Amino acid sequence: MDNKTEWRRSRDRLIRTLTSLGFPGELGNAIVKNLGSPRAMDRMTVYLENVKPKKAEVVVDEMLAIRSEIEAWRKKKEAQLANAYYNEVLYYGLGTDPDPDPE
Repeated sequence: MDNKTEWRRSRDRLIRTLTSLGFPGELGNAIVKNLGSPRAMDRMTVYLENVKPKKAEVVVDEMLAIRSEIEAWRKKKEAQLANAYYNEVLYYGLGTDPDPDPE
């Protein structure tokens, strides 16, 4: 399945689940826009299917929690990458040191 198909499937499933719980489709569109990835939308859909919240505030709160966790994961990965580069520089140097044996 290509990315566009997966994205559409996740979006449609999320909106369908929200509307079946009595929420307007516009809320679903706003949530889809804020989550932005099929994996995040699937996670939200599973939450909705299991918890079946009654208030829109609870739905939005869960969406914000998912976004927050995704952002924390991204920052962690960025820090790990920066740390890996830093360790490389410590181990190998910057490559600008003069050759110690100029023969």
